[in-house]
Amino acid sequence: MRPEANKRSDYKHFHAITTRWMDNDVYGHVNNVVYYSWFDTVVNEFLVANGVLDFEHSPVIGLVIETQCNYFASVAFPDRVTAALRVAKLGNSSVRYEVGIFRGDEERASAQGHFVHVYVDRVSRRPATIPDNMRKVLQSIEVTPA
Repeated sequence: MRPEANKRSDYKHFHAITTRWMDNDVYGHVNNVVYYSWFDTVVNEFLVANGVLDFEHSPVIGLVIETQCNYFASVAFPDRVTAALRVAKLGNSSVRYEVGIFRGDEERASAQGHFVHVYVDRVSRRPATIPDNMRKVLQSIEVTPA
């Protein structure tokens, strides 16, 4: 069964993204790999903006172990895009982010999917507990499963 496009109100954090000419593929719409870049951008922008990710010095880092995306409507340059974010599952060392991509002011997602990070020790690369300050920030955009 094909999922339905989520609404903006289903998300808790929003980040504006500008499409670029190079994002379009030969078919005249944004190429699928760009959506995954947007997923990565909104997740890391959220963590950096909230002071819980330091690319060079954080003792734990998030490694992507799973991604998925469903497409509902085309996006193309020069569309304005908003990447919307929520946390669907917060474990001891992992987090499942869910992302919606919204074109312009549309209320339904043009694409949506998820992105799973497992947090590991920067040096050993072994799973590590999500730090308390990061957990608190992630809980601020956590949603209750439907």
